[in-house]
Amino acid sequence: MSQVKKVLSEFEKGYNCAQAILAIYGPKLGLDRGLALMVSCPMGGGISRKGQVCGAVTGALMVLGLKWGRGVVTDPKKKEDVYKKALEFMDQFEKLHGSLLCRDLLGCDLSTPEGMQQARQQNAQAVLCVRFVQSAAEILEAVLKQQ
Repeated sequence: MSQVKKVLSEFEKGYNCAQAILAIYGPKLGLDRGLALMVSCPMGGGISRKGQVCGAVTGALMVLGLKWGRGVVTDPKKKEDVYKKALEFMDQFEKLHGSLLCRDLLGCDLSTPEGMQQARQQNAQAVLCVRFVQSAAEILEAVLKQQ
């Protein structure tokens, strides 16, 4: 099964967008699956349903940090390298979907009861979010294959 399909399977099980991505890619980069699920948990819904950056994007950015991030402050090149990869990822996602923000992507504000109701009525998770999770995983795959 491809990594993208594994991510989609996690999302379909009920994990949020960030969790689905970090749970699959994190362990391959040394992060315990349980910790990956816990640390990414508040990222869903654009950071705790606040409508900010899409959780699929934040999950992918955490993966890029695990792969290329710096672990010590004395390595500024690593910081620049991971920023470059993160910007590339975000530019591709935004070009594909028109925004990085959950509330723009969904067309509703999950931080309000009305927005939550609208998201449920339009079946946003199954119709919209699954596309964002899939494309984030596909873009992430391409970025990870680069040296």
